[in-house]
Parts: sequence; C-alpha cells; structure tokens
Amino acid sequence: VGAAAGGCMLARRKALEAAGGIGAVRHALIDDCAFGALMKRQGPVWLGLTDRSLSIRRYDSWASVGAMISRSAYAQLRYSPVLLAATLVGLALIYAGPVLLTLWGEGYARWLGLAAWVLMSIAFQPMLRFYGRSPLWGVALPAIAAFYAGQTFASAWAHWRGRGGMWKGRAQAAIGA
Repeated sequence: VGAAAGGCMLARRKALEAAGGIGAVRHALIDDCAFGALMKRQGPVWLGLTDRSLSIRRYDSWASVGAMISRSAYAQLRYSPVLLAATLVGLALIYAGPVLLTLWGEGYARWLGLAAWVLMSIAFQPMLRFYGRSPLWGVALPAIAAFYAGQTFASAWAHWRGRGGMWKGRAQAAIGA
C-alpha cells in the first residue's frame, strides 16, 4: 500500500523520473496519496512527521477543515456506498460506542465504555503533544470522529449531486468517476 499525507514530500530524483514525474498524478483528486502509491512502486517509502514543514494553506476554522475533508473523503473510499457505510458504522462503533456505553450503559458495560474512552484519549496524547495542543482534546476524540464522519458523508452527498471534490471553485469528481 502506498500512502501519503500532505504537501511536503521528498523523493529521489531518479525514482521520481522513473515513476513518470509529477505529471503522472496531475489528474488525481487526492494527489498526495496518488503520489505515495506511485512512489511505492519505485521502492520503499517512509511516512513520518516533522515540525520543520509549514503549510501555506489556512485551516483555521471548522468550515475550512470540513471543506478539506469533504473534498476527497468519498474519493478515498473509491466512490463506494458499501465502503462509505462500513466506514461510518466503524467510526460509530469505535468512537461513539464507548461514549454511549459510558453515559447510558450499566454495570460492566459502563466501565468498559469508560475504559475504552480513557484509553483512546491516552492513545491520542502523543499527536496532541507533537502539535502543541491541549491534552483535553483527547477527551473530545469521539466528537472529532463524529465531525469527520459527517464530512465524509457530506463528501458522498456532494458527489451524488454532481458537486464532488470541490476545489478552487470547481467540481473535480464527476458522477460515476
């Protein structure tokens, strides 16, 4: 599996040229993932984090983050209603399940729900620390997942209406893509 996330990627010139160059992914809606898959065919890739790269795009509001997610989420699911349903059910089970059990469960179910919520909050801490965010965002992880699920559904809805992959004022993903 080739993967990538974001706008800063380094590649050896020979590998990039052998892969067909940047032009090989010029029509891809999710260009970073397409580039990651392309480069994976050239040999091993390393996916890592750095604090030495800065984005020139502003994602400073819920609306801007939502637009970024909904632009390509359904494309990432290969425009499949089955994968969309499985993704939404999976997100609900993993992130909403513990909260629902904590709030409305009884006995062991409540304690297991609380334990799962606490453990997911703890597991999120290294990323929060890396990005300099409050540790309290860990408790909000189920709400973050709900937002992501909503934007993923919005991505599919926009695609079904012929407005999928909105980017720079243009619909990038036509129906049946």
